[in-house]
Amino acid sequence: MKILIIEDEPALLETLRHFLEKEKYIIETANDYFSGIEKVGTYDYDCILLDIMLPNGNGIDILKEIRKSGKKDSVIILSAKGSVEDKILGLDFGADDYLAKPFNLMELHSRIKSAIRRKNQDGEKFVSYKNVKLYPEERKILVDGTELSLNRKEFDLLYYFMIRPEKILQKTSLAESVWGDNIDQSDSLDFIYSQIKNLRKKLKDNNAEIDFQAVYGVGYKLV
Repeated sequence: MKILIIEDEPALLETLRHFLEKEKYIIETANDYFSGIEKVGTYDYDCILLDIMLPNGNGIDILKEIRKSGKKDSVIILSAKGSVEDKILGLDFGADDYLAKPFNLMELHSRIKSAIRRKNQDGEKFVSYKNVKLYPEERKILVDGTELSLNRKEFDLLYYFMIRPEKILQKTSLAESVWGDNIDQSDSLDFIYSQIKNLRKKLKDNNAEIDFQAVYGVGYKLV
């Protein structure tokens, strides 16, 4: 799962990055309005942590652009402004949650998980398709009730597919979701094929009723 942190305080930004990477999230960052607006306009995220007061602009304006474009990325506002008016303003413009600084990192993580559950899993702690059930927070996969062992990238890739079953997913989107936004600078996305091949074999060996269908020149879809 991929999180974007838009925060101009270097110490806090690094604290959040370090903490969330330990929780196995893919982390991207922006430290001002312009870099933030560029990121949200170019890439998709499972959750965005958004500061209100930013150099060169305002986080609320970034939130407006996110919702204006029709994007469904979960947004949690992080701000030193703790007034009721600021909280209401953020929620009215489409934020999913609001947390005033200073905050506890474990509380933030709990809110991130809750926001992602609402966005990707209809509020459930798991997502299922055919005889496969995936628990994102526990990083556990069951096939007919039997646990399947996957490495980190295989797990993240399968999760990305399972919340979008039967949809054609481009190779670039798959790569960005699991390896981060900088993957668009890579000369080749051939490694996606290898990851899909390994994942397909593990699913088949464990009698999963799901498979990946290649769409020539585009990507793959979960069927």
